[in-house]
Amino acid sequence: MSLLARTRPDLAAFQPYVSARKTGLDGRIRLNANESPWAGDGATFGTNRYPDPQPALLRARLAALYGVPESRLWIGRGSDEPIDLLLRAFCRAGRDNIVATAPTFGMYRIGAQVQGAAYRAHSLPAAQNFALDPERLLALTDADTKIVFVCSPNNPTGTLHHAALGFLAERLAGRALLLVDEAYIEFAEVPSATALIDRHDNVAVLRTLSKAHALAGARIGTLIAREEIAAFVARLAAPYPLPSPCVALALEALQPAALEHTRRRIAMLIAERTRVARELATLADVRTIWPSSANFVLARFGDGEAALSRALAAGIVLRDVSAQDGLDDCLRITIGAPEENDALIDTLFAPSPPTASSSGERAGVRGRGVNRLQDFGAAGTPPPHPTLSPGFAGGEGKTAEPSP
Repeated sequence: MSLLARTRPDLAAFQPYVSARKTGLDGRIRLNANESPWAGDGATFGTNRYPDPQPALLRARLAALYGVPESRLWIGRGSDEPIDLLLRAFCRAGRDNIVATAPTFGMYRIGAQVQGAAYRAHSLPAAQNFALDPERLLALTDADTKIVFVCSPNNPTGTLHHAALGFLAERLAGRALLLVDEAYIEFAEVPSATALIDRHDNVAVLRTLSKAHALAGARIGTLIAREEIAAFVARLAAPYPLPSPCVALALEALQPAALEHTRRRIAMLIAERTRVARELATLADVRTIWPSSANFVLARFGDGEAALSRALAAGIVLRDVSAQDGLDDCLRITIGAPEENDALIDTLFAPSPPTASSSGERAGVRGRGVNRLQDFGAAGTPPPHPTLSPGFAGGEGKTAEPSP
C-alpha cells in the first residue's frame, strides 16, 4: 500500500494552484503574471519577476550533494516549511496524532498544535545520554499516528539516533511516515538516512543549507522522499517558495570550491567541539557535558542562570533550554569560530563577570585552560568534579557521571 493512502482523504481530489510560472509558457514579452516590467533600483536578481518554483539547476546540485534522484526532492523555506506541509498533508485535525521524542526540536510540537493533531513524546533519559528506545517510542503509536519525527543528531542534545531508523521504518511500514530531521548530519560523520528510502517508502529526510553550509539567512531546506510524497507536498506548497536572491546564494554555496571550503570548516568545528567540551568539563560549575554529533554541546551547570548571565555580560549569547523536560540548568552552546570559543571559555573561567580592565587576567586564565586540556587529553580521563563522556572526541555516545 502506498503511503499516500495515509494522507488526508479530503485532499485526494485537491487541485493545486497553477501559477503563471507553472503553466510552462514563456516568451520574449511576459504579460501573464501582473509583474512590474522594470527591475527595482539596484536589483541584481531580476526580482521584478516571480521566481521559478523549483529551479532546475538548484535541484540538480542538491540532488548531487545528497546523492539522490532529483524526482525525490522538494525544496522549500528551511526545514520548517516541509514540516508544516507534511503535517497538513497527513493529519486530520482533532483525530490524528504524531509521535516524537523529548527533548527535541520544538517546531514539531508547534506544527502539530497548529494543525490540530495530538502530540505524543517519548522521553529520552539524560542519565542514558538521551538514548532512544525504539520499542517505547513505537508503544506511543496507534492507528491514527501519521508521522513519527526523529531528529538525528537531536536538537538540543546532539544525540545520534541513526542506528534505530531501519528498525523503526520496518515497524511503521504502511501506517506512518518516519520523518528524519538531519539538520546537523554533516557534523556526525555517518551516512545519511536517505539510503533507507530505496527500501522503505515510508521514510522521508529533511536536509538544510542553514548549518554546515552557512546559509541560515537564505532559508533553503530540502525534503527527500519517494517521488509520490515529494510530488504531493509540491501540490500543497505556496506558488513561489524560493526567492531569487536565496537561490543565487545557494547555487554559489554549491560550487565545488565552496563545498571544499565547507568541508574544511566542518572539520574545524568538529575539532573545536571536542576542545570546547573538554575545556568546559574542567569548570567546577559544570555538572555534565553530553556527547554531541552536532555543531553544539549541551551542558548542565550548577547554576545555569548564573552562567547565562555571565556570558551575556561579556556579550556572548547562549541558548537556555532549561524549560524543556529534564534539562534543568542546561545551556546549549553553539560551537563558534576558535576565537569565539576562546572568549566563551575565558568568560566562564573568569572569577567574576569580565570588565575592560580584566582582559589581562582573562588571558592568564585562558592559558591555564589550555594546559588543563592537554593534561586531560594525555590522561584520557575526566577530572573528578564535572562529567564528560569518555571518547567524546570521536562524537560517539559515551557514558557520563550521574546525570539528572
